[in-house]
Amino acid sequence: CHFPDLIYMILFGVVQVFLCQIPNFHKLWGLSILAAAMSFSYATVGFGLGMAKVIENGKIKGNLGGISASASLTQTQKVWRMLQGLGDIAFAFPYTSLVLEIQDTLKSTPPENVTMKKANLLSLSVTTTFYMLCAFLGYAAFGENAPGNLLTGFGFYEPYWLIDFANACIVVHLVAAYQVFCQPIFACVEGWFSHIWPDNKFINKGVPIRIPLCGSCRVNLLRLCWRTAFVVSTTGIAILFPLFNDVLGILGALNFWPLVVYFPVEMYIAQNK
Repeated sequence: CHFPDLIYMILFGVVQVFLCQIPNFHKLWGLSILAAAMSFSYATVGFGLGMAKVIENGKIKGNLGGISASASLTQTQKVWRMLQGLGDIAFAFPYTSLVLEIQDTLKSTPPENVTMKKANLLSLSVTTTFYMLCAFLGYAAFGENAPGNLLTGFGFYEPYWLIDFANACIVVHLVAAYQVFCQPIFACVEGWFSHIWPDNKFINKGVPIRIPLCGSCRVNLLRLCWRTAFVVSTTGIAILFPLFNDVLGILGALNFWPLVVYFPVEMYIAQNK
């Protein structure tokens, strides 16, 4: 069945307009836990269904060489797809911009860097394990016909409710993940404005607003205007931009090198002389 992407993209943006009014990264712990739970849920469903499909097929599809080059897929196109795949993998891992924000929420006993090392090791191990299970079992289940979104491959198989649940988890995860990745950007821009104009009431003061059944809250006008404009612009770009997943792969590859490889190594060299 066909459905209009535009409506759902606009609804996603509307939800983000409200969630973006969460003051800072420290207040996101609830959304962060929800996002992690959703990610764990749909990944588990994905590799579980992949395993069930392999058992149903009675054989492992695909091979170590991947999709075979043919008239419909040239060698150049195959290399391009491989590079896009590496870009997608890179985009999934560089959370460097969040590390300092996360570390800033930790208590000082034990030292923050000790806690962060343990958290990094655990999170990367779990994430990589789930990604590899989904990738390997998805390829084993569908071979060369493996879809970009693994769950769409099971769309015509029972149980339907499980597929719907997994897709709902993806939606909730994306809603929360948007906030987790955007809050450092919001903090950087708003901190810069506050530093330049420390006495400006529009930037630094909150306006008390009474919300029925929820009591009173203070709304910062800069936060309201700037964050709303950010969400509207990113939603508009996502609507207008074609081939969004392919673009994300390229952006991931471009971000991966400076954020994950170059800057950490240079900082380590400078710190230890």
